[in-house]
Amino acid sequence: MPTTRELAEKARFVRTETVRLTRIAGAGHYSAVFSCAEILAALYYAELRLDPARPDWPDRDRFVMSKGHAAIGLYPVLADLGYFDPAELDSYTRLGSPFGDHPDMKRIAGVDFSSGSLGHGLSVGVGMALAGRLAGRDHRTWVLLGDGELAEGQIWEAAMSASHYGLGDLVAVVDANQLGIDGFVADVMGAEPIDARFAAFGWGVQRVDGHDLPALLAAFAALPARGGTVPQVIVADTVKGKGVARMELSPDWHVGNLAGADYDDVLTELAR
Repeated sequence: MPTTRELAEKARFVRTETVRLTRIAGAGHYSAVFSCAEILAALYYAELRLDPARPDWPDRDRFVMSKGHAAIGLYPVLADLGYFDPAELDSYTRLGSPFGDHPDMKRIAGVDFSSGSLGHGLSVGVGMALAGRLAGRDHRTWVLLGDGELAEGQIWEAAMSASHYGLGDLVAVVDANQLGIDGFVADVMGAEPIDARFAAFGWGVQRVDGHDLPALLAAFAALPARGGTVPQVIVADTVKGKGVARMELSPDWHVGNLAGADYDDVLTELAR
């Protein structure tokens, strides 16, 4: 098990690689990645049951990035774990590259779902969890959601289905970063109280600070044993753009591009 300090370094790595890859592309989703950097670090380096040498291992845990625009932060993690050569990321968004703005499960080892439009991921997770049960597998299916996409009715149909079918090996993590592309979630379509709403649909609920690595690890450890019958959700309270002062809770950085001195300044800030 990596130490908290080691996981914090992995979260920093997610942020700095996002800045680097965005420069290659000319634009990118900085702030949506920064809010879930600790979540990705805790999941991939301390929790998920994976084998990078066998990307299709039937008993691996599944990970569905429903907020697929944050894939730029996932790719460096997969490369770091050994799913592919990190040098391949230098082709990010270039013509013919497998690494696009959203993940492609048919072209990138370690990706379990080709996410695009928001709101689909939890339904896909329900299907994966049901398939695992039918196949007699004990893998967990994890779904990373944004709070903005909770406005989609399909999310709540999936939540109802998960409870109805007793999918205890389905775990949703809500990156409640407070902002979407159109502005603050509370103004566009309020999702709170997220924890109470999932509880009303029959889910087990925990709520933690999504930037607090010990709290995230404790939430993972508190999950019921595999094979249970109650789907689980961890509501992670986060700050969109966390780690870069100019981006934190700023509606202007859902998509952006750092250039010149701004690029250098942000990397220096992240290195502190």
